[in-house]
Amino acid sequence: MAELHSNKPEPLLHTALLQFIFPFSIKSGQDHELIERLQQDGFSRFFLSNKDLEDAYYGEGYCVSHEKMERSYLPFAAHVLFPREKDKDSFRRFSRVNNLQCRLEMPSQSVDFRVLSTDVFVCPFELGFLTVRVATQEEHLPFSTALEFADRFRTLEDVSYQDKQSYIHCEDRSFGQVEDFVFKNLVSGLEPFLDPAEIDGAYFETLPFFVDERMMVQAFYGFEHREDDDEISVELRYRASQLDGLNIDGKPYTSASDPEYIEQYTREHCYSRWGPDTYYMTNEQTFCCLSRADPEVATQLINQMYGEYYYGLLLSIFHKIVLLKLANLHSRLRINHDYDEIENLIFLINKFSAKFYFLELISQSQGREIFFQLRKVYGNDALFDEVKMTLNDLFQYQDKFQSKRRDTLLMVLTVFTVVSGIYGMNQVIEDLKGQIDWSKILEYSPFEYLALFVTFTGIAVSLGLTLKELWSGIRSRRRKRFYGKD
Repeated sequence: MAELHSNKPEPLLHTALLQFIFPFSIKSGQDHELIERLQQDGFSRFFLSNKDLEDAYYGEGYCVSHEKMERSYLPFAAHVLFPREKDKDSFRRFSRVNNLQCRLEMPSQSVDFRVLSTDVFVCPFELGFLTVRVATQEEHLPFSTALEFADRFRTLEDVSYQDKQSYIHCEDRSFGQVEDFVFKNLVSGLEPFLDPAEIDGAYFETLPFFVDERMMVQAFYGFEHREDDDEISVELRYRASQLDGLNIDGKPYTSASDPEYIEQYTREHCYSRWGPDTYYMTNEQTFCCLSRADPEVATQLINQMYGEYYYGLLLSIFHKIVLLKLANLHSRLRINHDYDEIENLIFLINKFSAKFYFLELISQSQGREIFFQLRKVYGNDALFDEVKMTLNDLFQYQDKFQSKRRDTLLMVLTVFTVVSGIYGMNQVIEDLKGQIDWSKILEYSPFEYLALFVTFTGIAVSLGLTLKELWSGIRSRRRKRFYGKD
C-alpha cells in the first residue's frame, strides 16, 4: 500500500452512483417459495413490456429505455434476460423501491447516501443475484472518499480495522455490519433461502460466497471539470478498479507503487473508446465508468450502466459462477460410484452450452466490446473450454460404462437363458404344467432341485432387471424435470 503524494488537488465528483451485486446459491427446490416470499415483502416482478418501470428504480432524472435494452441483445439472449412469461430457464427479476436515507460512518469521515432500490434475480442452476442500488448524497464528493465508501459498503462481514470502525445509520437503526443492514433491513426474507452447502469446509465464512467475501461493485463516477486536467489519469483509473480509497490515516492511497505495472494493468483492463473523457474499467470485483462528460452525456452513460451494461455484467458473472459450479460438481464425483450424478452433470453441461453460453450475445458494437472485455477478465472462455473437455471425458466414460454394463447384462441373461431354458426347464418343465402337484417336489433328486432353483432364479433376475431399468428411466425423467425443462 503506497500513500499518494501529488501536487494536484483531490478530484471531486458531481455524481457517484453504485450498484452492489451479491451472487448466492438458492436451496434446492425452493425457487417458488423464494418468489412467494419476495412478493409478500413488496417486490414486484419486472417485465420489459411494462414501460412504467423505466424510471421507477433508478432515482430522479434517470430512465432506462426497455426498447433499447431489448434491441441491445440478440433474440436468444433477450429471451433469457427478459422473459415474457414466468420461464424457469430465465433471469426472473423482482424489484422494490426503497428510497431510504442513510449515512455510512467511516474511521476518517462519513458519507450520506440513499438506497434507491433493490433487485433480486432468481436464475437457472439454483443461482440468484441481489443488487443494492445506491446514490451518494454528498456535493463535491472527493474521489478517494467515494472509493472508500464503495470498499466499505461492499464488505458484508468485517474483515479489517476500517470495517470494524464503520457503521451504517438508517432512520432510527444502526448496523455494525453491512450484512446486517442488507439481510435484516433491505431483504429480510432472503437469508433463509441461501444454500449453506456452498461453504462446506469453510472455517470463517458464514455466508455462501461464490467468488469473494465481498459484493461486486458496478459504479459511475462523474468528475467535475477542472481547467488544469486534460484527462482522467492512469492512476485514477487503476485506483477505481482496485477501490483504493483511504488508508487508516484517512489519506488517499494506491495498492501498487510501480508506475509500469499500473500502466500495464490499466491498459489490459481499460476500455478507452471514448477517452480521454470517458473510460470503463473492468476486473473481477468492479466494473466502473469514469467520466468528465457534460451532464446530458453523463445521464445517458448512467442510463446505460443501469440498463444494458448492468445485464451484461450479470450475464458474465452468471457464466463464470455456473462454469465454476459445474467444474466443482465434476471434482466431487466418485467415478466408480456416482453414475446418476455423472448423468446429471452431462445433462447440466449440455443445457448450459445450448441455452446460455453463446459467443455473440449483443448486437451493438460498443456493448459487444465491453461484454468481450468482461468475459476476458472473468476468464469465461478458458473455463468453458475446460468444461467442454470435462463433457468429452464424461461421454467417453459413460460410453465405456454403458457398454460394459450391456455386456455384463447380456452375459447374465444368456447364461440364465441357456441354463434355465435348456437344462432347468427340461428337468422340471413337465411338473410345472397345468395344476402343479407340489408333492412331487419332495421326490426330486439333487440335480432336479438345482434345475428348479435355476429356473425360478432366472425368472426373478429377468423381472428384477426389467423393473430396475424402468425405475432408472423414471428417475432420469424426474431429474430432468427438476433441473429444468428442455
